[in-house]
Amino acid sequence: QVQLVESGGGLVQPGGSLRLSCAASGTIFTIYAMGWYRQAPGKQRELVATINSGSTTNYADSVKGRFTISRANVKNTVYLQMKNLNPEDTAVYYCNARYDGMNYWGKGTLVTVSS
Repeated sequence: QVQLVESGGGLVQPGGSLRLSCAASGTIFTIYAMGWYRQAPGKQRELVATINSGSTTNYADSVKGRFTISRANVKNTVYLQMKNLNPEDTAVYYCNARYDGMNYWGKGTLVTVSS
């Protein structure tokens, strides 16, 4: 069983930055592909960024050039650095871990971009 705990969300002004963290436990972290997804009010959950066990990354077009996903295997943690945030980035951000058909989710952290 994998436990994922997100942190780092909050209220930020347009143009601001935040860094989200996701701490994983209960597994061999290095073998998992990790990802960040988000769900805005009234919308479906969507992919934000992923990073595989070899640290290859993938981003949604809407966040390319603004968001950076990274992982620190020694800390069992994946990060999402978000810059130049805009109100359309407001959502609950979820951490995801995938391996060999297994799929785990954290409970999410709320990011609100507003002046």
